[in-house]
Amino acid sequence: MKKITINLSLILLVMIVLVYGGYVWANKSTTSVEVPGSIPKGSEITIRVTVTHNANNFIHYTKWLQIMVNGKEIARWDYTMGNKPEGATFTKEIQYKVEGDIEIKAEASCNLHGSTGPATIKVLAKE
Repeated sequence: MKKITINLSLILLVMIVLVYGGYVWANKSTTSVEVPGSIPKGSEITIRVTVTHNANNFIHYTKWLQIMVNGKEIARWDYTMGNKPEGATFTKEIQYKVEGDIEIKAEASCNLHGSTGPATIKVLAKE
């Protein structure tokens, strides 16, 4: 009887993780950046970053997203078990005033597996 109870408990635990936890064995967080290719100096651009990760549950989620311009952090979002991202794939936007040529780096990190590395894009400022 004791062995049956342990086996049933184990089966129930596995079912709960699969049904409510999603893919616990998902990949690293990946980012992509969208911005205009060229913009007049002094103009404001919208930096759009999309994060992709195969999991978004209480066990496995994107832990943080960071956007840097010319090596300086301009935005950061931190997530926890109780404050997860909106979905396994989500997008954040931020406005930035372009005063010269810029290099944008965006990176996100999975709480279990880390990051695939930053996505980097350059924007040329026109006179």
